[in-house]
Parts: sequence; C-alpha cells; structure tokens
Amino acid sequence: MNFISTRNAAPAASLSQAIAAGLAPDGGLYVPEALPVSRELAPGPDIAETATTLLAPFFAGDGLEGELASICREAFDFPAPLETLGTPGDHVLELFHGPTAAFKDFGARFLAACMARLRRDEAKPLTILVATSGDTGAAVAAAFHRQPGLRVVVLYPDGRVSPRQAHQLGCFGDNIAALRVDGSFDDCQALVKRALNDADLQVRAPLSSANSISLGRLLPQMSYYAHAALTHRAATGQVLNFVIPTGNLGNAMAAILARALGVPLGRIVLATNANRVLPDFFAGNAYAPTASVATLANAMDVGAPSNFERLRWLYANDDAGLRAAFRASSVDDATIREVIARRYRDHGEVHCPHTATAVKVLEELRAQGEGGGWAVAATAHPAKFESVVEPLVGRAVDVPPALAGLLARPAHADPVPADYDALRERLLA
Repeated sequence: MNFISTRNAAPAASLSQAIAAGLAPDGGLYVPEALPVSRELAPGPDIAETATTLLAPFFAGDGLEGELASICREAFDFPAPLETLGTPGDHVLELFHGPTAAFKDFGARFLAACMARLRRDEAKPLTILVATSGDTGAAVAAAFHRQPGLRVVVLYPDGRVSPRQAHQLGCFGDNIAALRVDGSFDDCQALVKRALNDADLQVRAPLSSANSISLGRLLPQMSYYAHAALTHRAATGQVLNFVIPTGNLGNAMAAILARALGVPLGRIVLATNANRVLPDFFAGNAYAPTASVATLANAMDVGAPSNFERLRWLYANDDAGLRAAFRASSVDDATIREVIARRYRDHGEVHCPHTATAVKVLEELRAQGEGGGWAVAATAHPAKFESVVEPLVGRAVDVPPALAGLLARPAHADPVPADYDALRERLLA
C-alpha cells in the first residue's frame, strides 16, 4: 500500500517512507492512497493479535510486512481494559496502563519499534522532534530512550503542563533532550512543523516526527478501539459507541479510521475543553484555528488541531457531511472540577481532567435519551494530575509503579524562546 499527502502535492510514499518522514514534503499528513476494503473482523486474544490482523493491509508489500507481528507484540505488552462505570451500560476504556500512564504509550512504542527496524543500517543519527501538550513527549521519550542511532528532542509549553508531566519530560537524559518553550503548545507545534519542512536542516541533521501527525502513531492507535469494540460485540452482540477527549484530534481520528475499516464502532462523539475550535465547527461555523487557552485538561489545549486535515480527507472535504457525522462538545474548567468531585462522591470513580470531559459529555448524551452501550476513552492516569484531582476527591491518588519510578529520577529541561532560529541552532549542535 502507498500513502499520499492530505495536500496532494507530494509523491506517493511506501509505508516505511511515510513512517520515517513523519510529515509529507508538501507539509501535509500522510494518509492511505486508498482505504483497505472493509472486512469482517474478530477479536484476538489480546490487543497485539487484534492489531496484527487489523493493520496487515497497511503493511502489505512493505519492507516491514514480515515484522508486523513482532512489532505489535513488542509495542502492546500492557492491557487496555474495558471497565464498567457507575451507570448501567456505561464503560471506560482504560488507556493508561503503559509505562508513562497515558494512551500515548501505544502509538509511541509502536512507532519506536518500527523506527528501530528501519534505522538498523543507517550510519547517520536521526532526531525525533516532538511537540507535546503534556503526555506525548514522555511516551515518546520512554519508547525511544537509549535506542541506538536515534535521539529525541521534546518541546513543551513552559508552565502549561502538570508538575508530574514536566518531571516525566525531563527525567530520561541520555539521548533525550527536553526543551521548555516560552509559549503555547501551538507555538511548539509550529516550530516542529517548520523544522520538518526545512530542507537544508534535514540534509545536515535528519529529522522525523512522533506527534500525532505521524502515520506510525495514528495506525496503531486504531488497535485498542478495535479490540474493545470487537470484544464488546462478541460478548453482547452490540456495537460500542465512544466519547473521546480530544485536542489535536489524533486519538479520535484513530477511532474514526477504524470504523471506516469495518470495526463495529457506533457513534463517535468528541469532548474538548474550553478550546472550542472543533465544537464551533461541528455546530456549523467555519473551521477557524485560534490561539489555544490554558485549561485543567492541558493535554487538550490545542487551537489548531493538526489531524483535522485527515478528517477532511476522509470525508472528501465535504464539511456538511462531516458535520452530519459527528458532534463535539466543550467542557469548561469549573465543570471538569464538578465532575471529578461528583463522580468520586457518587460512584467512587477517580478520573483525570481529560477523561472527566468525556464523562460529562456522556452524561449529557444519556440525559438526551441516547441508548446503547457507550464507553469513554480514559486517556491518562489521574495520578499525573494530583494537584487538580486530589483536592477534589479528598485523598491521595495511588501512583502506578512505572510512573513512580520515573518520578524518582532527577529531571532537567532547558528553557528556550518560541523562536525558530534558536531551535534550529540547537538541532544543528
């Protein structure tokens, strides 16, 4: 299978080429030249087996085709359980059981396993450049830590991630460098995109991306939705609907793409924080990226969601059809706090701020009479946001062992301005 750019001004690439490049030469995002034919799928005994079957058409004919099963087994060595919530018919898909306690571990580990194989015979080191609004950077750092021939440079908005997220970003050392940028996530993302499109820089210091713009992260993220939906249908005979917290739209795009491949996913509803570019679009307004605002659900503080290009590609730039297919709702900080406190008081549930946005939207759907089985995607462990969550639930949140191990390490991040020339100089050094 070949892959093309969402902007249609770059040559088609193989899967390996698209994964290695990160961003297409014309600045667009890689998408399949044609979607695989929809298939009847069955769940495997675990996510790795389900992923191998689901992703096989994308790897067909590529140099990585024979490695797909081992890549999936290496990347998906932790669970994503579908648990019940306090209301009958409601579930939570827990995506935070990986090494950095966030859903980003799935895509980052898969991408790292692919890149390690693609770079086996390369003499020149490759720099993985990452902009993060909280969780991506730590997941990528953990996945690529001490990988030969690969280094990672993480950019994050200084003061706009939780203290534990910031500690994770700076605690690896070795081939991982963390830069705290004097700006927003959108500034970080713009710097990354500009560097990836700098032809002279690419010659002197080869770069790739591990953000949700990377095909190597998008494709594997379909796997946990597929496994949950297929397992649910096998047990109940019903499709599973989802509410997905979203910022840069990568996680939601993975579910949407999985449904397009024939996975029995029902409705997909998006939950955002006070950054309203997606809710406003789906309400009928023009798509209008704007400066992001800081919120409690900081990993979703995105004013220009990159994967919107992929969503428009899938719907052939038919905005009317796109609006008819999806809904997006915004949840403000006061409501996030209220949901965290109330769900703990009434049901004993402890949610991170991002998951709380999805729980609120699910509550609204139920109040409007929506039936069927629904699940919210729990994107991060609440222990990563202890300064928000613990005062609201009135107790300490247990820290998962892997996260505790990272927090025990010393951490360091260098301050940098939101200036491309300064970043370029660092990358060349």
